[in-house]
Amino acid sequence: MLNQEFKIPAKLKTTSFALLGIGVLTLLAGLFFLLIKGDQFAQNRFWAVLMQNSIFFLLISLASVFILSATSLAQAGWIVSFRRIPEAIASIVWVLALIVGVLLLTIVWTDNTHVYSWLDPTFNPKNELNGLKNFFLSKPFFTFWTILTLALWSFFGMKLRQLSIKQDSEPKGSTKVYWLNFNYSAGFIFTFALTLASTIPWLWIMSIDSHWFSTMFSWYTFASSFVSGMSMIMLWVLYTKRHGYLDIVSTEHVHDLGKFMFAFSIFWTYLWFSQFMLIWYANIPEETVYFQIRFHGPYRIFYWLNIILNFVAPILILMPRPNKRNYFVVSLVAIIIILGHWIDFYQMIMPTVVGPDWKLGWFDAGIVCGFIGLIITLVSNKLTTAPIVPQNHPFLKETVIHIS
Repeated sequence: MLNQEFKIPAKLKTTSFALLGIGVLTLLAGLFFLLIKGDQFAQNRFWAVLMQNSIFFLLISLASVFILSATSLAQAGWIVSFRRIPEAIASIVWVLALIVGVLLLTIVWTDNTHVYSWLDPTFNPKNELNGLKNFFLSKPFFTFWTILTLALWSFFGMKLRQLSIKQDSEPKGSTKVYWLNFNYSAGFIFTFALTLASTIPWLWIMSIDSHWFSTMFSWYTFASSFVSGMSMIMLWVLYTKRHGYLDIVSTEHVHDLGKFMFAFSIFWTYLWFSQFMLIWYANIPEETVYFQIRFHGPYRIFYWLNIILNFVAPILILMPRPNKRNYFVVSLVAIIIILGHWIDFYQMIMPTVVGPDWKLGWFDAGIVCGFIGLIITLVSNKLTTAPIVPQNHPFLKETVIHIS
């Protein structure tokens, strides 16, 4: 008989609270030292670390909403066996969205030009050529689009889980809620196309270097966050399975998740190489300025770590079929991928905001711990509120007999 009621292991609860406590204490200590020290470098570092971590963990959690929507529209049955894992992650998007919203709007409405230089009224001359850019990079538009985006992401994350739980109590064979979920999934994909797949990475991250632009930046950001999000799902699936849950999840399901990690690591590398190679080959000063500090400057270590952790390691380790079916191997690669793309987001934000004088310190480590603890606490609690395997789902039989 399936063990359907998830109970949080004592060790997991202790670990999550400890990490969350470290994060809160680090934030308070950072505020304290900021008030005492007060120099510009400390301020820039404070805001950059919070931005990088909050946006990164929001976007990798949002990946669960995307995979739920994409598989619903594709009418895929393989994900049903562990669907409650991405649903739990999707349903906490609103918490991370709230953190990101407060943080970004604080930066914008306090005129923090050291983060967003376009906040300086003299930065973009008010002329016809810059008309659309001045509209896009403005306080009113930034505020409106950020709030609308975060609200929609939060809504869809909660709605997809709500509908899935509602399906549990529907009569056997009923597909009314299933098709309602299908329609909401289509709504999210449309929202996704107008936000994460296009405007939001430009607005939140690329506008830090507001005179630099890349037409591939949004897809690059999506690929980075999606493969990290799939890796986080993998870790949760294997953790719950190890503790006696998700008995119907087989090696075939793990293999499919491993293939996503493998494929999107290659997709990320394709975008990374395309963006870098075209800028390097054209050698236009307005474009190469972005890579000067990252490729030739003090952040070059992250440039090479990006390649090693996000491409070389996943492709070499996950290429053999047996490795994608080995629980220890895919867990290790999942951790490597999440670390690698955390570094990827680090080099997106830090070089411009903090400048050449950088160092990894206690504040970076403490804030990361805080966000990891927050996600573990929220997701594990969500998993306790509903059966860990969906009931009465039309594709439940298909997922049980799934063969990769």
